[in-house]
Amino acid sequence: MDSFEKKLWGAGFSLIAGVDEAGRGALAGPVVAAAVIFSSGTKNFGLRDSKKLTAPRRECLFKEIEQKAVSIGIGVVGPEEIDRINILRATLKAMEAALSFLSHRPDYVIIDGNQSVKSDLPQETIVKGDDRSFSIAAASIIAKVTRDRMMSSLHDKFPDYNFPGHKGYGTEEHRDAINKYGMSSVHRKSFVLKASEGEQLSIFQH
Repeated sequence: MDSFEKKLWGAGFSLIAGVDEAGRGALAGPVVAAAVIFSSGTKNFGLRDSKKLTAPRRECLFKEIEQKAVSIGIGVVGPEEIDRINILRATLKAMEAALSFLSHRPDYVIIDGNQSVKSDLPQETIVKGDDRSFSIAAASIIAKVTRDRMMSSLHDKFPDYNFPGHKGYGTEEHRDAINKYGMSSVHRKSFVLKASEGEQLSIFQH
């Protein structure tokens, strides 16, 4: 989990920003990206892909990342813009925003996946990076916890959908709620819901 960081620190890069996103595959809510920088020589303190951690463990690590990181940046792109520009562009835009909100300018960027961002900074994409780099894993945790909190906060306004339970992803409960109540203003209208057998959902893709 620290081989990429060690290689880059050894090459003279001291401020390495790990970047990842959360919510790309959800049916509702924003896509959230985070960028996290640790000081040179930081050791992994149990960070791993956020999807492989329990919610309480993510919350605990979120606080620890806040304490140990040199800088954290968060970028958010909402459902209307996702529909307008598509999810890939929205994800990259959120990542670019996260980098822009860092208090320290990184000298190298490592990004989960295979898509680079618009930046004059040297960068590297790493497939499954959240399982191979602790800096990217930290970004995945920050993005996931931030987005989960945002989705849970929508419950008061949209109680029919139980966003705290599924965070906007396409669970059976969520699909049933869309069938019953239709789409809310935070649903992504450009996404296709794969209907359960016998269901007809009024959600389409551009």
